[in-house]
Amino acid sequence: MRRQRPHVDFYDHKSAGVLLRNAASPQFTYPCKICYNHRMKPTPDYTCIYADDTIVVLNKRSGLLVAADRYDAEAPRLDVNAEKEFGRLYAVHRIDKDTSGCVIYARTAEAHRALSMQFEQREVEKVYHCLVYGRPLWQSKHIDQKLLADGDARHRTVPNARYGKDAVTDFALLGVVGGYSWLEARPRTGRTHQIRAHLKGLGLSIVCDPLYSANQKPVRLSEIKRSWRGDAESERPLLSRLALHAYRLTVTHPASGERLTFTAPYPKDMEATRKQLASIYGADPLDAEPRDENPLTEAQA
Repeated sequence: MRRQRPHVDFYDHKSAGVLLRNAASPQFTYPCKICYNHRMKPTPDYTCIYADDTIVVLNKRSGLLVAADRYDAEAPRLDVNAEKEFGRLYAVHRIDKDTSGCVIYARTAEAHRALSMQFEQREVEKVYHCLVYGRPLWQSKHIDQKLLADGDARHRTVPNARYGKDAVTDFALLGVVGGYSWLEARPRTGRTHQIRAHLKGLGLSIVCDPLYSANQKPVRLSEIKRSWRGDAESERPLLSRLALHAYRLTVTHPASGERLTFTAPYPKDMEATRKQLASIYGADPLDAEPRDENPLTEAQA
């Protein structure tokens, strides 16, 4: 597969694409490559954000494993499905099964080593968006708390100052929408369930989190829109799964050395929720993204 040449374009952060970050040149975007053979499905397993001979970047749906999992060997897997289209794929990182969004795979052993090293050395910038119950009393929060994976009978990640591993997450409030809030999370480390565990420590929980929240109440239009006149018995929730989305990923291309930023649009359920909440409460998480002040990222840009 030939790599697409970059072209000058306007970068729309609400649509899929990849942004080339280069301080010595204008900003570029690669045209988004959509896997059209999956668009006819009501809920596609994935769409393709970008692909070349070296890497593949996918926007996955909630409910898919990124790679094999020892606790859920029979669960559907993104890599197995995508290999039917792209050939052998090498996993270089993971996001939770119930999390939707941006996942990058290597297509060669050399790219696998290079990308794995970037993740290991914390050179990859990861941005997540989530919808939580309630309203935090802060605009931003830096959490540096050691976490222990598989720390209880439910295989949850728990704080543990003695046996836990370093875990750092930066949170920012993107908007308050009634009884919910949109948050941005930037995990600086890559621990299992890191965002969810750190939020629990802050007394917050992501909408419909089956592990870290006692509240499984979905988002329903009838409960947020006063003028709603539908049938309560037949109403379908706007959002009834873990409201956590891997929104953006920035890596150095393993072959060209270019710094690339990939953006994964919200899936249908999360996008519908965003639009309804923005219409009612006037707060849109895609219009309120804070500037990245990570010195490492700025130096690499």
